[in-house]
Amino acid sequence: MDDLRHHFIGVDELVPTLDGSMVRYVNLDNAATTPAMRAAMDAVESVLPCYASVHRGSGHKARVCTAAYERARSSIEAFVGADPERDTVIFTKNTTEAINKLARSTAVDDDSIVLTTLLEHHSNDLPWRARVRTVHVGVLADGTLDLEDLDRLLARHAGHIAVLVVSGASNVTGVIPPIHDLAARVHAVGGRILVDAAQLAAHRPIDMRPHDDPGHLDFVALSAHKLYAPFGSGALIGRRDGFASTPEHRGGGTVNGVTLDEIAWADLPDREEGGTPNLLGAVAFEAATCTLQQIGWSRIVAHESRLLAHALAELAELPGVHVHGPTGVDAITSKVGVIPFTVEGLDHGLVAAVLGYEHGIGVRSGCFCAQPYVARLLGVEGAAAASWVDRARRGDKRGAPGMVRISLGLPNRLADIDRVIGALRSIVAGDFTADYCSDEHNEHHPSHR
Repeated sequence: MDDLRHHFIGVDELVPTLDGSMVRYVNLDNAATTPAMRAAMDAVESVLPCYASVHRGSGHKARVCTAAYERARSSIEAFVGADPERDTVIFTKNTTEAINKLARSTAVDDDSIVLTTLLEHHSNDLPWRARVRTVHVGVLADGTLDLEDLDRLLARHAGHIAVLVVSGASNVTGVIPPIHDLAARVHAVGGRILVDAAQLAAHRPIDMRPHDDPGHLDFVALSAHKLYAPFGSGALIGRRDGFASTPEHRGGGTVNGVTLDEIAWADLPDREEGGTPNLLGAVAFEAATCTLQQIGWSRIVAHESRLLAHALAELAELPGVHVHGPTGVDAITSKVGVIPFTVEGLDHGLVAAVLGYEHGIGVRSGCFCAQPYVARLLGVEGAAAASWVDRARRGDKRGAPGMVRISLGLPNRLADIDRVIGALRSIVAGDFTADYCSDEHNEHHPSHR
């Protein structure tokens, strides 16, 4: 895959370390955001000479931009296998906005519930809690979804489940739930399914399937910045009859006609895209998805599997390092390239800081906006969990439980895995260049900084 590195910007950037040397930066924080594809940047630059507001403009530049924007919509629709007749693509800022939009639009009554899971990012949990009674499906000890618990909850709440909302791939462990099987199960009891594909979309192909397929995905949400197009775009794709007839965000572009007494709301998707849209984000989004498809999913999956297998094997040999979530042979195919771990006797924030300051390696530490899931994996429950939340409520996150996360992307190679393993070997041995202190946010910095 080394010949594909030229597709990405900044992959060979040199960064300073505490000893004054410059080293090649190793980005192992792709689950948070990915580097930009050159194709995405090129798409933006190609539009800029004709940049104008889309829709309703009669000038040449407005017509060009409108065509580019709607072409991007069609491309995202095809990228997830949506039905152009029955589904719609609504551009958003990111997955979080997309899920909030659907949560506000979903029809519920006093008896309705939403099933979510302990796997979820806060963005696929908290918006639903604010709208309707929310019930959480549990996870097993290895971090995978508890399908028996799901079946119990489906049977108990049959006929009252508005939506089952589930991650296409966990941003904590990389676990990939069987989303089409889950769709068939919830459809059988009268509910619908939303897949939060923020982590899945850059790693596996998505196919919403025809509406008459029991495994059809009713809604999919995703972000461009996790797909190598960090230009502020995302999308919510799903069935047209799943949206309210009136939008929550009202204004320009959301109406067909207005008088002082009446409003005629626009059709979808315009009704849900109030204001001037993010044209540049949309064309970058399109370019990235097209490039992924040109590279080929079999090639992408094979590359990631090779890196993942190498990383898991090497981490298993490090004393005091515990990898959370699936780690066996099956993990190579049942998860995306996300590996959370802890180092015995060392705070997760300290490990991440040493990797960054002393080795030029970017990882992430903490709970990754999935605190209930991380707490379950770490066994932080009951009084310990309540104490943690109480301290956080007072603004003090020092000593908060968490993990270190390695997350892989297309630009990574085996040499990156070897770099982080070598650095961790030094950390486990206590070989630090500096003393570190933590602030109230539990962020660690060299004490002499």
